[in-house]
Parts: sequence; structure tokens; C-alpha cells
Amino acid sequence: NVSIFFLRDQESGLEFFTGWLIEKALSVDNLFVFLVIFTYFRVDPKIQHTVLFWGIIGAIVLRGVLIAVGAALIHEFSWILYFSGAFLIYTAFKLATQTGEAVEPEKNAVLRFVRRVAPLSNDYQGKKFFVRIDGKIFLTPLMVVLLVVETTDLTFALDSIPAIFAITTDPFIVFTSNIFAVLGLRALYFLIAGVLGMFRYLKLGLSAVLGFVGIKMLVVAVGIKIPIALSLTVVVGI
Repeated sequence: NVSIFFLRDQESGLEFFTGWLIEKALSVDNLFVFLVIFTYFRVDPKIQHTVLFWGIIGAIVLRGVLIAVGAALIHEFSWILYFSGAFLIYTAFKLATQTGEAVEPEKNAVLRFVRRVAPLSNDYQGKKFFVRIDGKIFLTPLMVVLLVVETTDLTFALDSIPAIFAITTDPFIVFTSNIFAVLGLRALYFLIAGVLGMFRYLKLGLSAVLGFVGIKMLVVAVGIKIPIALSLTVVVGI
């Protein structure tokens, strides 16, 4: 961030930090879901870091693809930013009004598909994602957990990536701020997993952030450009 601030310009440095902060805040909501997934699949705490490590590697690739596609679409069709702004406001409203629906990993479409088409071993095999039994390769439950974590993160990315595009349309800033926030996700999980229940106003806070960046996108249509310094102040305040 310091390098961007000095080697490019002050505005780019503030854009990077604001994008990183938004993604990091939204990532806290991911941690609730990861905790539910690990509990549902009874993943030993000693191997949870393996799932998160490979999950983050996959997230970098998938988010890179999403950002590249998003940047190309915005370059060709600028009106997509207005659509994204409206989508973020809708997401903010839905997040603020939802009444604590339980996350149900067993309803994950990828999980149901894998169970139908792939041979699965009954037990965990340490940190292994695959195991050979009687000459046949089986997926271990840990691989199933990884796939569920990966698809869940992709769902969250559909909210967080448009939010960063509200701050800047520079693909480099969008990608690096997003990825550096995701890279710290594993450490963040083990830091606050035990106290996630204390974040009682998290959904309202995230709703306010998404609502603000959605409005920031839409007001551009009437010639109003909210300065990046003000955007950063609002996000930090929330």
C-alpha cells in the first residue's frame, strides 16, 4: 500500500486501502460460514488450516477471473456500474433485514453433485484430499469440505468485488487490494474464531458499507463523485 501511495499517487494509495478495508470487513462474514462448515463436517482443528490454505489459493484464481471479466465488461459497457450499484443496495437491504437464517452446508449444490458422481471415503485421512483404496482413488471428506468452502467464497465474492469496483475501476488496484485482504483470511479466522459471537452488529455494519458503496456508484449518473478520502472515512467509521 505504501509502495502504491508513493510510486503511483496519493489517490491510488487511498483507493487500495479503502478496497482492502472493505474486502477485509466483508471477509469477517465469511468466517461465520467457515466455522459452520467446519462444525458440520467435524473437521479437526489441526487440519482446518490446510483447508483454508488451499481455499485461499483457489480464491485467488477465481477472484482473478471474476475481476478480469468485470473490468472488461465495465470497459465495454459503463452502465454495468449502475447495475452493480443497484445490486449492492439490494444486497445491503437483504443483509440488514434477514432474520438469522442458518447456514446449511448440506444444501450446497456442489456438495450434492460430488456425492452423486464421485466415490467418497468414509473417514478423514489426515491432510489428504485423495486416498487410494483397493486400487481405486476416493475423495476424502476433507476434499468435500474444500469444495464447499471454495464455492461459498465465490458466492461472497459476487458481493465484495463489485463493492471494490465502486471505489476504483483500475483492475490492478481492485485485484491487489482484494487478494491481499483474502491472503490474511486464514490468520484472521484463527484469531477471532472463538469470539465471532461477539460481533452482534456485524451484519448491520456490512449492510451500511454495501449500501454506501452502492449509492456511490449510482450518484455518478447525476454527476456526483464522492471523493475517495470521504469514502475511506465513512468505511472506517462504520
